[in-house]
Amino acid sequence: MSSTSSSQGIRAARLVVLPIVMAAFLAACGDKSESGGEGKATQAAARVNGDEITVHQINQILQRQPNLKPEQADAASQRILEGLIDQQLAVAKAEEQKLDRDPQIVQALDSARRNILARAYLERTSAAVAATPTDEDIRKYYDEKPALFAKRKVYALQEFTVPGTPEQYQPLVQTLQNTKNPQEFADALKASGMKFNANQVTQAAENLPMAIVDQLAKVGDGQALYITAKDGFKAVLVVASREQPIDFEKAKPIIEQFLMTERRREAAQKEIKTLREAAKIDYLGKFAEKAAQPASEASAPAEPSVTEPVTAPASAGGIDADALSKGLSGLK
Repeated sequence: MSSTSSSQGIRAARLVVLPIVMAAFLAACGDKSESGGEGKATQAAARVNGDEITVHQINQILQRQPNLKPEQADAASQRILEGLIDQQLAVAKAEEQKLDRDPQIVQALDSARRNILARAYLERTSAAVAATPTDEDIRKYYDEKPALFAKRKVYALQEFTVPGTPEQYQPLVQTLQNTKNPQEFADALKASGMKFNANQVTQAAENLPMAIVDQLAKVGDGQALYITAKDGFKAVLVVASREQPIDFEKAKPIIEQFLMTERRREAAQKEIKTLREAAKIDYLGKFAEKAAQPASEASAPAEPSVTEPVTAPASAGGIDADALSKGLSGLK
């Protein structure tokens, strides 16, 4: 076999194996210990060329389905079973071709194992120490986030992406800030002669990037949020909005889950910090010179440098470029 064919085979194998590694690893771990002897804990849901797929495997994946209603469980179980059958067929072929011995696949499996073990440790540790939110905690969060709850809105938005340097786009932003309605805004943008891309979306506040929710709540219909960077800007124009508040009782379980997740995340970060402080970590080679940098600086992904946001009217608000990269892509 040629080296090109070998490489293509490896890539094809990874496409088959890698997407199923996480589910397969977790689903398979408990079955062997429970499958021997009489009165075993799991029941077979299907056999694929003699290999059993168990109800235990299905339930394990079913438990990880978010917001699944009881009446949806049977249909979801059937879909999961069909997926596990497909998975088993692919795994059997991979093993037949000895892909589980391929160095790249072995490395991928080891990486998945390490990731699962590390995540399991942090999840269990954080769950043990994170305090359950009290009713007072939940009420406080509800009151502090009116844009998500008591004054929640549904928005019809237009997102305009305009490339260019600050010198090129700042006069345009100032012109756009003085427009009084969406039609004037669009006319001014077209008249500028600058290239732009436009997207339109209707979203409730909770489905928008968290970084812009509070600021967008202050923006009136026909006005926009402006997000600026060295290579251009984005304008999020509120074409129309309507209030659809969520009362406290309806919001309570959502807030409780969110706060619990946040507390566990913070506990996991604290645990990692403690482990790092107790460990002896030696940076080697080219990484040694980076060791003197603060962890936040060394580990942060490279981001484009950003100019100061263009000053907008008080009702229009403003936001930094961090939201540009992390948030507005979710509107598309």
